[in-house]
Amino acid sequence: MHRALSLAERGRGRTTPNPMVGAVVVSDEGVVVGRGAHLTAGGSHAEIIALADAGNRARGATLYCTLEPCCHIGRTGPCAPRVVDAGIRRAVIACMDPNPLVAGGGIAHLRAHGVEVTVGVMREEAEALNRPFFTRMRLGRPLVTMKAALSLDGWMAAAPGVRTPLTGAAANRRVHRERAEVDAIAVGSGTILADDPLLTPRGAFRERPLARIVFDSRLRTPVSARLLSTLAAGPVIIMSTPSAAANAPDRVGALVAAGTAVELIAGDSRLHGALERLAAMGINSLVVEGGVALHRALWDADLVDRIELFVAARALGAAGMEWLTTPVFSSSRVTGLTTELLGDDALIEAYVHRPH
Repeated sequence: MHRALSLAERGRGRTTPNPMVGAVVVSDEGVVVGRGAHLTAGGSHAEIIALADAGNRARGATLYCTLEPCCHIGRTGPCAPRVVDAGIRRAVIACMDPNPLVAGGGIAHLRAHGVEVTVGVMREEAEALNRPFFTRMRLGRPLVTMKAALSLDGWMAAAPGVRTPLTGAAANRRVHRERAEVDAIAVGSGTILADDPLLTPRGAFRERPLARIVFDSRLRTPVSARLLSTLAAGPVIIMSTPSAAANAPDRVGALVAAGTAVELIAGDSRLHGALERLAAMGINSLVVEGGVALHRALWDADLVDRIELFVAARALGAAGMEWLTTPVFSSSRVTGLTTELLGDDALIEAYVHRPH
């Protein structure tokens, strides 16, 4: 299973909206005769690749798989019947698939056709590998990471509305490496107005388009924003409201003409609705890079799953702009806190909810 999990990692940043999956076929003599990894959505599943690699040697062998083989027809055919047809005698599965289209059906199919099934080997590691996918399947929204950078004395910027670069080269490389892997990044309209960011991965290879989300309930995003010049890197989606669109139809038309998608979310729980809309687009993971108002709203709505805080090795003095007044790391919701040095800066990471 260790080997299967290692194979699954090859799909990192490439398989959304699907999970990362690895599979290994082992003969009765303990020899690995087949290996497979799911590498792209729409491509062959890990089990199918491993079985093809094993060929006739799969008959009577054991299949180790990091996720339950599927039993439904999506972009590819179901895997569970193929496992049976290959003659696999025993299947060792790390965890069940939370997708309602599967949810134990693949395991039931294997057992109904005489395959001995063991479930739960390295389950925690397998679920951690696909935490974003599990969150979308179980909660109907992406896994949300709240990312911020603070000065040594705890300020987010030198003053409200002032663009203040804080972190050094090592921390910046980490940020762009993450942008190369996640499904989408988001900011509020205040960040667009203050920083005019590009929101693109730089210095790190990304294989597929990166969705950029702007939460803009007042439709303040200007068509001159640099972000709108980067559509070749991936779609730009403005999350706004029906009332804002009704009050400024010309602004909506200009944004759409510039190439953005404008999504209008109604109701009192607009943040929930926006995240559900993104999940419906197949987005598993969302990193919210700012600003303070958006971070505070997500935290107060209990919609943050992970915190990523960069602490820079420089101070800003007494007149800086603060981040959240709530001491997030002392919250009873926070688990699994870790720290890491990145050059002169420090990265503090934590999960807010237990794994979904």
